Amino acid sequence: MLHIRLIVLGNLKESYWRDAVAEYEKRLSSYAKTEIVELKEYRLPDSPTSAEIATALDKEAEAVLAAVLPRSYVVALCVEGRQLSSEELAEKLSDVMQQNGALTLIIGSSHGLCDKVKQAAALRLSVSKLTFPHQMMRVLLLETVYRSLSILRGTKYHK
Repeated sequence: MLHIRLIVLGNLKESYWRDAVAEYEKRLSSYAKTEIVELKEYRLPDSPTSAEIATALDKEAEAVLAAVLPRSYVVALCVEGRQLSSEELAEKLSDVMQQNGALTLIIGSSHGLCDKVKQAAALRLSVSKLTFPHQMMRVLLLETVYRSLSILRGTKYHK
C-alpha cells in the first residue's frame, strides 16, 4: 500500500477546511496510508524584506526536508511546476507505488518554498496557473491524489 505524507506549513483554523481534509483522508484510506505533517510557519513582520523572507524560507526548508519520508518520491507544489492531467498524475503515482512505495507532497507557506526544497523534489507540480489559498490547496491536492488513485483502480469517480 502506498504511503503518502503531506507536509504543509501552517494549520487549518476553519472547521470547514478540516472537515474537507478529513473527508479526503477517509476516502484515501482504502488506497493509501495517508498522514499530514503540519509544520510551523516562520513568523515574519507585516512588511517583510526580501532578506527576511529568504531567511524564513530557509528555516522552513530545514523542517520540511527533515520531515520527508525515507526513499520517498518527493513532489513540491510550486507555481513554476509542471501541470499534469489527472490521468498523467495517475501514471506517475503508479510508477511511485512500484518503485518507491512512498510519496511526499509539500505545500509551502504563503511565500512559497525555498529553492533547496524545490531542488530536493523529484517533481515540481503546479495544480493551476491560478493562485489558491493554502488551506484550499491542501483539500484540492488530496482530492487530486484521490482522483488519480481512483483512476488506477478503475472506479467510476473520475468521469
